[in-house]
Amino acid sequence: MFRAGGVYLSVTSRNGDSRLRGNGVVVYSGAVSLIESAESMTAVMADFELPDTMKLHPPRQPVVSNAEFRAAMSGMAATVSLVTARRGDERIGRTVTSMLSLSINPPTILISIDIMSRLADLIAKTGGFSLALLADDQTEVADAFAGQVAPEERFNTGRWSQWPSGHPMLLGAVTALDCDVIGAIETGTHVLFAGAVIEAETTESRAPLLWQRHQYRAVGGLD
Repeated sequence: MFRAGGVYLSVTSRNGDSRLRGNGVVVYSGAVSLIESAESMTAVMADFELPDTMKLHPPRQPVVSNAEFRAAMSGMAATVSLVTARRGDERIGRTVTSMLSLSINPPTILISIDIMSRLADLIAKTGGFSLALLADDQTEVADAFAGQVAPEERFNTGRWSQWPSGHPMLLGAVTALDCDVIGAIETGTHVLFAGAVIEAETTESRAPLLWQRHQYRAVGGLD
């Protein structure tokens, strides 16, 4: 573990062994990456208190290449989702496919967000987020929040309202959810947020937008 300016930093070794020390909570400050040397360890810093770390053990067998992994995962069809959050006058969102239903008691979903992103920061600081499962006619929204539009202009795409919590609510989605964060875990590059669903709206007449083989798909149009 490194200590810099009174701030303790969680360390991830090159073999993937990630861990926290101290009292179990590490406070990160500033979006900086420390690299001690090619032989040593790296630490990622984020602008919020991180939860416990998921310890990742080195694999016992050689793993596939990044290209092989991406190609394999591209075969999985996933509903295109949009995760959004609001703090004061700031709204931010990102298109994601890393989302799943976690439990029914309490009703909870799990999302995976880049640890260095502003979105992770807002979710951690507000303790909540909203999610929309996009409909098959919302590709423009998906593209905007995937980075094709500047962050400050993304909410000009699509029709928006807001939940009682203040988090953004996308209109016209297959399903829209508002969530309270009830748990989180850091994996080194991402934070997994468990969100208890406190508001939900779904439209059965809407069909979902899917992502498979690096392109948008419709239900019934898969490989």
